[in-house]
Amino acid sequence: MNLLNNKIAIITGAGRGIGKATAQLFQKEGATVIIAESNKILGKKTADKIGGYFIHTDVSNEESVNDLFESIKHKFNKLDILVNNAGVLKDNTLKKLSSNDFDSVININLKGTYLCGKRAADLMIDQNYGVILNAASAVAHNGNFGQTNYVASKSGVIGMTKVWARELGKYNIRVNAVAPGFIKTDMTKDLPEKIIQLMNDKVPLKRWGKPEDVAKAYTFLASENASYISGATLNVDGGVVI
Repeated sequence: MNLLNNKIAIITGAGRGIGKATAQLFQKEGATVIIAESNKILGKKTADKIGGYFIHTDVSNEESVNDLFESIKHKFNKLDILVNNAGVLKDNTLKKLSSNDFDSVININLKGTYLCGKRAADLMIDQNYGVILNAASAVAHNGNFGQTNYVASKSGVIGMTKVWARELGKYNIRVNAVAPGFIKTDMTKDLPEKIIQLMNDKVPLKRWGKPEDVAKAYTFLASENASYISGATLNVDGGVVI
């Protein structure tokens, strides 16, 4: 039996990488998947590939997010799962980090998670059921050189996950986070080989993860196999945080 039969799921930032892998696995497990993506070409391509729906969405823009959830409410009249996957990197040391790059990462990674989580909760409270999954990061636990904005956003996501789990549990809504470590995606493919090897050496399993590794974690947490898990952050990092 498929793990997500008859579930309606939104996955933000699902045009590529972890989001795309998660969309593909959710569809394979029986879910109807809505691709909420800012890149129209990538979003439509993923939706066409899995037989899902594409809705152009800027998660940092409240009006765009409202339009997304109004469309879901109108078409399906329910929402079972939200995966807040959309995120960006704009790395620099504190000395060189611009306020624009700080704001951009916070607005997408943190504010975007808040905006989508708030609207999802409205629908889920009415139906007395739902699962919200937020994308954190292994670097949120220990920090990382040159990632003031990214670490701040992902640490905030872990904090919000705990708060929402406390607030929404009485409505039968589970809220969890997934914290990937070093994952091979489009965002990391152009790193120099020296840096890749340096990162490999930091991982107890001595290898990078694949988007599918994270997708499996999201699928588990979205399913009834995780029915008594809420407020947790699941590290998918090959043991790097230890």
